[in-house]
Amino acid sequence: MPDASLAKRIYDTAHITGEFTLRSGAKSNEYFDKYLFEADPKLLKDIATALVPLVPQDAVALAGLEMGGIPIATMLSQLTGLPVLFVRKKAKEYGTCKIAEGGPVKGRKLLIVEDVVTSGGAILDAAKALRAEGAILDRVVCVIDRESGGPANLAKVDLALRPLFIMSELKKAAG
Repeated sequence: MPDASLAKRIYDTAHITGEFTLRSGAKSNEYFDKYLFEADPKLLKDIATALVPLVPQDAVALAGLEMGGIPIATMLSQLTGLPVLFVRKKAKEYGTCKIAEGGPVKGRKLLIVEDVVTSGGAILDAAKALRAEGAILDRVVCVIDRESGGPANLAKVDLALRPLFIMSELKKAAG
Protein backbone atom coordinates (compact mmCIF):
# COMPACT_ATOMS: atom_id res chain seq x y z
CA MET A 1 0.00 0.00 0.00
CA PRO A 2 1.17 3.54 -0.64
CA ASP A 3 1.86 5.72 2.40
CA ALA A 4 -0.47 4.48 5.15
CA SER A 5 -0.21 7.78 7.03
CA LEU A 6 -1.44 9.64 3.94
CA ALA A 7 -4.30 7.15 3.59
CA LYS A 8 -5.27 7.74 7.22
CA ARG A 9 -5.17 11.53 6.77
CA ILE A 10 -7.43 11.29 3.71
CA TYR A 11 -9.82 8.98 5.54
CA ASP A 12 -9.90 11.10 8.69
CA THR A 13 -10.44 14.31 6.69
CA ALA A 14 -12.96 13.20 4.09
CA HIS A 15 -14.82 10.08 5.23
CA ILE A 16 -18.39 10.79 6.32
CA THR A 17 -21.30 8.50 7.07
CA GLY A 18 -25.03 8.82 6.39
CA GLU A 19 -27.24 8.08 3.40
CA PHE A 20 -25.81 9.11 0.05
CA THR A 21 -26.66 8.65 -3.61
CA LEU A 22 -23.50 8.39 -5.70
CA ARG A 23 -23.12 9.76 -9.25
CA SER A 24 -23.56 6.19 -10.49
CA GLY A 25 -26.99 6.09 -8.82
CA ALA A 26 -25.79 3.58 -6.26
CA LYS A 27 -26.72 4.11 -2.62
CA SER A 28 -24.01 4.19 0.03
CA ASN A 29 -23.85 4.66 3.78
CA GLU A 30 -20.40 6.20 3.50
CA TYR A 31 -18.99 8.93 1.33
CA PHE A 32 -15.63 10.53 0.69
CA ASP A 33 -16.20 14.26 0.52
CA LYS A 34 -13.25 15.00 -1.72
CA TYR A 35 -13.71 18.72 -1.33
CA LEU A 36 -12.62 18.34 2.28
CA PHE A 37 -9.23 16.93 1.26
CA GLU A 38 -8.94 19.20 -1.78
CA ALA A 39 -9.57 22.32 0.32
CA ASP A 40 -6.71 21.50 2.71
CA PRO A 41 -3.57 22.91 1.00
CA LYS A 42 -1.07 20.68 2.82
CA LEU A 43 -3.09 17.51 2.28
CA LEU A 44 -3.77 18.38 -1.37
CA LYS A 45 -0.06 18.92 -1.99
CA ASP A 46 0.81 15.65 -0.26
CA ILE A 47 -1.78 13.80 -2.38
CA ALA A 48 -0.44 15.35 -5.59
CA THR A 49 3.14 14.52 -4.55
CA ALA A 50 2.12 10.89 -4.06
CA LEU A 51 0.45 10.89 -7.49
CA VAL A 52 3.57 12.11 -9.33
CA PRO A 53 5.02 8.58 -9.79
CA LEU A 54 1.72 7.51 -11.43
CA VAL A 55 2.06 10.10 -14.20
CA PRO A 56 3.22 8.34 -17.39
CA GLN A 57 6.38 9.71 -19.01
CA ASP A 58 4.61 10.17 -22.35
CA ALA A 59 1.79 12.39 -21.07
CA VAL A 60 2.02 15.91 -22.49
CA ALA A 61 -0.79 17.46 -20.43
CA LEU A 62 -3.09 16.71 -17.51
CA ALA A 63 -6.85 16.71 -18.05
CA GLY A 64 -8.55 17.60 -14.75
CA LEU A 65 -12.23 16.69 -14.73
CA GLU A 66 -14.81 19.18 -13.50
CA MET A 67 -15.00 19.77 -10.65
CA GLY A 68 -13.09 17.56 -8.26
CA GLY A 69 -10.29 16.60 -10.65
CA ILE A 70 -9.36 20.23 -11.30
CA PRO A 71 -7.66 21.06 -7.97
CA ILE A 72 -5.74 17.78 -8.05
CA ALA A 73 -4.63 18.29 -11.67
CA THR A 74 -3.63 21.89 -10.93
CA MET A 75 -1.43 20.88 -7.99
CA LEU A 76 -0.04 17.94 -9.99
CA SER A 77 0.79 20.39 -12.78
CA GLN A 78 2.81 22.47 -10.34
CA LEU A 79 4.80 19.41 -9.29
CA THR A 80 5.36 17.86 -12.74
CA GLY A 81 5.62 20.93 -14.94
CA LEU A 82 2.96 19.50 -17.25
CA PRO A 83 0.28 21.92 -18.44
CA VAL A 84 -3.25 21.35 -17.22
CA LEU A 85 -6.54 21.36 -19.11
CA PHE A 86 -9.82 21.95 -17.33
CA VAL A 87 -12.38 19.50 -18.69
CA ARG A 88 -16.04 20.44 -18.45
CA LYS A 89 -18.90 18.00 -17.93
CA LYS A 90 -20.27 19.34 -21.19
CA ALA A 91 -19.03 21.91 -23.66
CA LYS A 92 -20.04 25.49 -23.02
CA GLU A 93 -22.85 26.68 -25.23
CA TYR A 94 -21.37 30.17 -25.50
CA GLY A 95 -17.96 31.80 -25.93
CA THR A 96 -15.39 29.24 -27.01
CA CYS A 97 -17.85 26.30 -26.79
CA LYS A 98 -15.00 24.02 -25.72
CA ILE A 99 -15.10 20.80 -23.71
CA ALA A 100 -11.61 21.54 -22.34
CA GLU A 101 -10.11 24.91 -21.47
CA GLY A 102 -6.45 25.80 -21.12
CA GLY A 103 -4.90 24.56 -24.34
CA PRO A 104 -5.26 22.35 -27.37
CA VAL A 105 -6.59 18.81 -27.18
CA LYS A 106 -6.17 17.47 -30.71
CA GLY A 107 -3.27 15.07 -31.17
CA ARG A 108 -2.07 15.41 -27.57
CA LYS A 109 -1.50 12.51 -25.14
CA LEU A 110 -3.51 13.50 -22.07
CA LEU A 111 -3.64 11.97 -18.62
CA ILE A 112 -7.13 12.18 -17.13
CA VAL A 113 -7.06 13.22 -13.47
CA GLU A 114 -10.05 12.50 -11.23
CA ASP A 115 -10.70 12.55 -7.51
CA VAL A 116 -12.94 9.60 -6.63
CA VAL A 117 -14.00 6.82 -9.01
CA THR A 118 -17.04 4.62 -8.47
CA SER A 119 -18.32 3.26 -11.78
CA GLY A 120 -16.18 5.58 -13.89
CA GLY A 121 -19.17 7.26 -15.53
CA ALA A 122 -17.79 10.81 -15.45
CA ILE A 123 -14.50 9.59 -16.89
CA LEU A 124 -16.24 7.67 -19.66
CA ASP A 125 -18.23 10.78 -20.62
CA ALA A 126 -15.12 12.98 -20.59
CA ALA A 127 -13.03 10.45 -22.52
CA LYS A 128 -15.66 10.18 -25.24
CA ALA A 129 -15.80 13.98 -25.61
CA LEU A 130 -12.00 14.39 -25.51
CA ARG A 131 -11.45 11.63 -28.05
CA ALA A 132 -14.03 13.26 -30.32
CA GLU A 133 -11.79 16.35 -30.20
CA GLY A 134 -8.73 14.26 -31.14
CA ALA A 135 -7.15 13.60 -27.73
CA ILE A 136 -4.99 10.51 -27.25
CA LEU A 137 -6.01 8.77 -24.02
CA ASP A 138 -4.98 5.54 -22.35
CA ARG A 139 -4.61 6.24 -18.61
CA VAL A 140 -6.46 7.79 -15.73
CA VAL A 141 -5.18 8.59 -12.26
CA CYS A 142 -7.40 9.16 -9.26
CA VAL A 143 -7.06 9.56 -5.52
CA ILE A 144 -9.65 6.95 -4.50
CA ASP A 145 -11.08 3.96 -6.36
CA ARG A 146 -14.23 2.93 -4.48
CA GLU A 147 -13.81 -0.62 -5.83
CA SER A 148 -17.22 -0.49 -7.49
CA GLY A 149 -16.45 -1.48 -11.07
CA GLY A 150 -14.62 1.61 -12.31
CA PRO A 151 -11.45 -0.10 -13.58
CA ALA A 152 -13.41 -2.75 -15.51
CA ASN A 153 -15.72 -0.15 -17.07
CA LEU A 154 -12.78 2.01 -18.13
CA ALA A 155 -10.88 -0.98 -19.54
CA LYS A 156 -13.78 -1.53 -21.96
CA VAL A 157 -12.77 1.73 -23.68
CA ASP A 158 -9.02 1.13 -23.41
CA LEU A 159 -8.41 3.26 -20.32
CA ALA A 160 -6.28 1.96 -17.44
CA LEU A 161 -7.09 3.34 -14.00
CA ARG A 162 -4.19 3.93 -11.62
CA PRO A 163 -5.59 4.89 -8.22
CA LEU A 164 -3.49 6.29 -5.42
CA PHE A 165 -5.63 4.29 -2.97
CA ILE A 166 -8.43 1.78 -3.19
CA MET A 167 -11.23 2.02 -0.66
CA SER A 168 -10.12 -1.04 1.31
CA GLU A 169 -6.65 0.48 1.78
CA LEU A 170 -8.17 3.65 3.24
CA LYS A 171 -10.33 1.65 5.62
CA LYS A 172 -7.38 -0.48 6.68
CA ALA A 173 -5.25 2.62 7.34
CA ALA A 174 -8.05 4.17 9.41
CA GLY A 175 -7.90 1.19 11.75
